[in-house]
Amino acid sequence: MRRGKVVIDRERCKGCYLCVRSCPFGVLGEDTRMNGSGVYPSCVIKAEACTGCTSCFKVCPDVAITVWEREEGDK
Repeated sequence: MRRGKVVIDRERCKGCYLCVRSCPFGVLGEDTRMNGSGVYPSCVIKAEACTGCTSCFKVCPDVAITVWEREEGDK
């Protein structure tokens, strides 16, 4: 089964949550801590559910998301 890893740049994220709504697996959610701009950025809440589909990356208007493909055994 394909696995991915999502990395969000907290300071770049403006909290629009387009990525949260686009994720078909519920990987992303709202962070409970503000970033330097005073917004609650998106964060990874279910890392194990990520398949690396890149839906979140494709919709992010701030280029704040990177998606990596994980190899077997990677955390």
